[in-house]
Amino acid sequence: MGKKDTTSDNIKWETTVPIFRNPLILKQLGLAFGIPFGILIIILILITNEIRYLMYSLALIGLLFLFAYIIIMIVYRGNYEVGFVISNKGIRCYTQEKQAKKNKVINSSAFLLGIFLRKPGVAGAGMLAQTRQETHINWKHIRKVTYRPKQLLILIKGHFAEHMAIFCTPDNYDQVKSIIQKKTST
Repeated sequence: MGKKDTTSDNIKWETTVPIFRNPLILKQLGLAFGIPFGILIIILILITNEIRYLMYSLALIGLLFLFAYIIIMIVYRGNYEVGFVISNKGIRCYTQEKQAKKNKVINSSAFLLGIFLRKPGVAGAGMLAQTRQETHINWKHIRKVTYRPKQLLILIKGHFAEHMAIFCTPDNYDQVKSIIQKKTST
């Protein structure tokens, strides 16, 4: 499930998280896609005069979701490849090298497509996605920690927009939890 490297100062591990079977990722996908598409569906219901046009619109939205699911299953095999380093400075989360290369191609394509099609939202999304390939939270910035042992998950919240989901392995959850508790007094 994951590679592990420990030294006296650092704990480092990499793991694979199934995208469509992890409750946290499903919740985040639901928020990211559910809210805008939910609003779109409500608007379509309110403004569409004929039911067949509404059905066409809803079918297209459904096909878009299906297409996105298929792309994720093909390109990423339905998995999120992530790694973590816990050190005396804080916690670093990074996308594993193989997936980071795929992400760079997709994010760069989105950026260039957005520029070419004069769609600043698409270009911005590509740029923003690329900047989140690696994140770091210093120990002194951590404000809240939530432990979810059944999911082998620890949620970290720091200053504004500083948050991290730490996906542990069955072998290291207790060790990671213990270090975080010592460093944050939670």
